[in-house]
Amino acid sequence: MSFGKMNGFADIVETRQVKDSEGFTHSEDEVLASIRVYREGRHGSQRWANLAAFSEATDLFRFRCIPGLTVTTDQFLICDDCRYDIVSVEDVKGRGMYIEVLAKKEVPTVGKS
Repeated sequence: MSFGKMNGFADIVETRQVKDSEGFTHSEDEVLASIRVYREGRHGSQRWANLAAFSEATDLFRFRCIPGLTVTTDQFLICDDCRYDIVSVEDVKGRGMYIEVLAKKEVPTVGKS
């Protein structure tokens, strides 16, 4: 994977509960990292055929490992103003250089995006 293929940009975001000065809690999104990504939509390739167990995933993202940051399924990605829930996280070939994330695009239930 080279930077030439990583031509998209995404943010790794986590939702946290924050308490305001009056004692009320509310959800707030915190950007953990802004990264370059390779994004592949779901289609009929051999790679997607092998991922039949993850039928709910709509996109595959690959990006370089970020020192000091552990990517988990509790986080989500924002790419091209779309929000993607992380379904699976995998270290590519176990080398600690690249991370592969399977994600599901969030679709609003009411209204238009």
